[in-house]
Amino acid sequence: MTNQTRKHKNPKDVSVGNYIFLIIVCIISVFPLFWMFVASTNKSVDVVSGTLIPGTYIAENYKKLIAGTNLWTAMWNSFKYSVTLTFFCLVVCSLAGYGFEVYHDKAKDRLFSVILLAMMVPLAATMIPLYQMCSEMGLLNTTAGFILPTISTPFMIMLFRQNSRSFPHDIIEASRIDGLGELQIFLRMYIPTQKSTFAAAMTIAFMNAWNSYLWPKVIMLKNDSITMPMLIAGLKSGYVTDYGVLMLAVLFCTLPTVLIFFVLQKQFAQGITGAVK
Repeated sequence: MTNQTRKHKNPKDVSVGNYIFLIIVCIISVFPLFWMFVASTNKSVDVVSGTLIPGTYIAENYKKLIAGTNLWTAMWNSFKYSVTLTFFCLVVCSLAGYGFEVYHDKAKDRLFSVILLAMMVPLAATMIPLYQMCSEMGLLNTTAGFILPTISTPFMIMLFRQNSRSFPHDIIEASRIDGLGELQIFLRMYIPTQKSTFAAAMTIAFMNAWNSYLWPKVIMLKNDSITMPMLIAGLKSGYVTDYGVLMLAVLFCTLPTVLIFFVLQKQFAQGITGAVK
């Protein structure tokens, strides 16, 4: 009987195939951003025709955008609302996640299960009672009205609780022996060890707040309270849409979230990975 020889794939061939696959995926992922930039530099007619060559019409598109909308007011409002919501979301959800894990008991587990069930309830289902509450409390067209419905989310609490499981409880006991209070332990011991979790949570909270459209559309009734997603929706609501101006507005709206993600991408990956472990 003859011995049959097995054919093994060359590791170099496998690595080249992986690189080719990754390059194709990168091109597909980056292409929408490239097309958005190209469209913002061309006339509406060129955008509709599908040109992929950058034009020289970006200055005219910017003038039209400034003349027809409150661009910088919308940018400032989105930045103000997003930063405020992100800050309070981190404070509330980190304290909640820390408390659920450090002061653990069966009653808190049942409460946490109820909180997780709330993830299945969409915002649209609670929007009418939320609007009535904000209206009666005088929170229409205010930052408080914007942030209160989403200042604490089940996902954020779960993220902090899962990552809190890796926080050594021996540090808590040693800190208590040294005379530190519970809040001091949280501020001086817990937060420095959970920087990646806070970075991941900050990225998610800021992007969700910045891209929020439905609730601001309901709660913000004045033109001075407009946000960037509302401004972009307004550019599409006319009889004729100038796609060059529209893509320039989308470019302005996209840049802050892209910048934050690229700055914090390493910490974001570490925070999300830690939540899965």
